Order: sequence, then C-alpha cells, then structure tokens
Amino acid sequence: MAAFFFASPIDIDIKLEGEELRKQIDSKAEKDRPISCPVYYDGESVSGQVTVRVREGKRTTHDGIKVEFVGNIELFYDRGHHQEFLSLSQEVAAPGDLRQAQTFDFMFKNVEKQYESYLGINVKLRYFIRVTISRRMADVVKERDIWVHSFRMPPDSNNSIKMEVGIEDCLHIEFEYNKSKYHLKDVIVGKIYFLLVRIKIKHMELSIIRRETTGSPPNQYNESETITKFEIMDGAPVRGETIPIRLFLGGFDLTPTFRDVNKKFSTRYYLNLVLIDEENRRYFKQQEITIFRIPEN
Repeated sequence: MAAFFFASPIDIDIKLEGEELRKQIDSKAEKDRPISCPVYYDGESVSGQVTVRVREGKRTTHDGIKVEFVGNIELFYDRGHHQEFLSLSQEVAAPGDLRQAQTFDFMFKNVEKQYESYLGINVKLRYFIRVTISRRMADVVKERDIWVHSFRMPPDSNNSIKMEVGIEDCLHIEFEYNKSKYHLKDVIVGKIYFLLVRIKIKHMELSIIRRETTGSPPNQYNESETITKFEIMDGAPVRGETIPIRLFLGGFDLTPTFRDVNKKFSTRYYLNLVLIDEENRRYFKQQEITIFRIPEN
C-alpha cells in the first residue's frame, strides 16, 4: 500500500531575545546534525518571538498555539522515553485561522535551570523552546535548543591528594597533587617521588579519564573515555628522584563533575597514573578529582 506524506502547510521561526550577544556552544541535534546554541544561566529569563507563516498564502485553521520551555533527560538506550524535569507553557494564540505571517512574543521569567546542559555517550540533558500549533489533522511542532551553564562553587575545603603505589620490596612511589578540586581552566600541579625502585620502569604516563554512569541497576551502563594522556617520563627513574607535573586543563573538552543528576546519570573525572616496566607490565593508580565551573571574565 502506498504511503502519503504531507508537507506541513505552516513554517515556524523561533527567535530568542538578544541571542546574537550570547556565547554560542556547538552541539548536535537529531541524526548528529550540528547546531549552535546560545548560552543561558540559572535564573535568567528566556524570551523571544515566534513567527508563523502559512505557505502559499493558504488559509489554515488551528486549535491554538502554545510555547513551552522544556528541560529533559534522554537516555540513548531508552529512546523515546524522555524524562522531563522542567516544563513551562504559555498559550500565545486562541483557536482561529492563519491567513498571513503572524508574530507572537513569549517570556519565561527568571527560570530556574537546576542542571547544566550535557551531551554524553549515553545521555543528553537539553533545554529547548517548543512551539506547537494544534491542528485537527496533525500538530505542527518546532523546537529550538539553548545551552545552560551553571556555577556550582565547591566546598571551601580543597585538600591536596597524596597517594602511594607500592609493590613489596620492588617499588615504592608517592605522588602528590596540589588540590582535589579544579575549575575548568585550572592547572594541576603535582610531584612524583621515587622512594624505592627495584624494577626497570620503561615509562610512565598520566591521563584524565571521564567516566559516565547512566541508569540504575540492573540497567546501569558505564562508559569511560580518555580525555588526554601524556608521558611524564621516558626511561628508568632512580631512587630519590622527583618528577614535577603541570597539566593545564583549559585545552581539553571538559565538563564539570556531575553527581547523580535527577537520579539518571553521573559524570566523574579521574587522574590515572600508569607505570610500564620493561616486560610491559602495567601498574596504575586512580584518583577522583572534582571539576567545577566558575564565571568567565
């Protein structure tokens, strides 16, 4: 049986107030289509205009036009099921006829946006404006994404990290990082002390790992990706040697640490120190660090 697809007789254009003055973030829409989203912050109003045009000047009857501001979380393995944590709605037009282009204003005042936007491996947290023109045949819907950044200052305590890697009578290393919480443009400063070296270490590397956890048991998924990896040392260290570490975070595509967002997902960061000996055995130690966003100048 042949299927007939009717093109929508109505075009919808969504313009956000002052969007050209805002920072833009590149994201992905359906089918990985790239889009540019203006950045908003918690507590800011989201306002703009919706322009509706009928194609070829045809008169179109509708059952009302509404504008919504929505925040939702989509787990990619559970497609079609979106968890909405924010939903505000405004009716901008009562049922009637559209004969020519019409523009409607909308305003969502001082909206609380409690989570930051996130596009991960298995999960997407997005905020968007959705315009719906209700019609008897089929609704006409248009969405426009925005991107939300939020500043969550960490607690005052920011202790240094001290750790040891040891293999009895063969190896004893201590390493120390200046703190355990870093902002997105921070520098990780540390030192590695070799107290005992009786195995032949070929080289040593430090990496930052992002671990994304989605869902909850038994449907829990963990994905790890290495954000950066660099060699600290090539060649054998000697006892008493100290190796300094300086790692600038500003050059990497990092997000803040997210913990149990709406009971749906977490994103955590780890410093991973790996030592490789001449027989290609690997010794490693991992330590969680917290990453947070501070206001940009």
